[in-house]
Amino acid sequence: MVNTTYPDDPTDILRDVLKLERVTSDPDSSTFTGHTPKQTRGQVFGGQVVAQSLAAASHSVHDDRNLHSMHCYFIRPGDASEPLTIGVDHHRDGRSFSVRHVEVTQHNKVILSLTCSFQTQDKGIEHQEPMPEGIPHPDELPPISSLVGMIDDPNAQELAYNRPFDIRYAYEPIFLRPGSERVNRNIVWMKTFTPVNVSRNMAAAGLAYGTDYTILEAIMRHHGITWVDPEKSVASLDHAMWFHRPFTLDQWLLFVQESPSAQSARGLGMGRIYTIDGDLVATVAQEGMMRLSKFG
Repeated sequence: MVNTTYPDDPTDILRDVLKLERVTSDPDSSTFTGHTPKQTRGQVFGGQVVAQSLAAASHSVHDDRNLHSMHCYFIRPGDASEPLTIGVDHHRDGRSFSVRHVEVTQHNKVILSLTCSFQTQDKGIEHQEPMPEGIPHPDELPPISSLVGMIDDPNAQELAYNRPFDIRYAYEPIFLRPGSERVNRNIVWMKTFTPVNVSRNMAAAGLAYGTDYTILEAIMRHHGITWVDPEKSVASLDHAMWFHRPFTLDQWLLFVQESPSAQSARGLGMGRIYTIDGDLVATVAQEGMMRLSKFG
């Protein structure tokens, strides 16, 4: 069997990711250092860099300002063996909104560029897209560890035991074989394994981390592609999120994902995230590069 030690509580991975070291700070900018947890692959997980960027930006705003949107580009792959330098430009602090721009660098090159906005709580009109009906309850669905944890392969073991979120698929997973239906939809439940006592902004950063795991799977499911397909090359290009309402990371969240289009070796994934009670808490969009060798 694979001889690797994983944490007793995988959610400790997320707690460690969100702990940044402040290097510099002044009214116009601040700098932090972030680290990557031990992992099988040598590249930094994209969701980690997004979460650390949002955590850094959150440290530069007043506690009454909540993250409401973020947009970022993944520019270069990150080196998991090296620290991340996270620079925050304090672009604007208005009466209600604060805007921050974050650049993450390694080896003097930018690997991620992110802009985000925070807002004080306000009153106004409200509506939301309702949560879909007929989705199996998460307690009726198996954890990933029971699906691939017995496979003697480092990638399978990491998937099963080295992620901070308990993710449960409403449709059959596409780790090893295509789904039985070619649909441009993917639905998962997700939550941290143990409680995470963090602020609303840090919870948003943690959720951004988790959304990067499955957001492109609606594209793959539609085209019969699996994660073990040797012909595929998949990489996240950008990531956007809008945060609507408060939530708790250790309570089940339903992540409903769809893909409206794929073309030119790129695919777009979009998703809505609900609490188990049906509150829409966030909307997500990501475009990914998706190359298959059979198309050259």
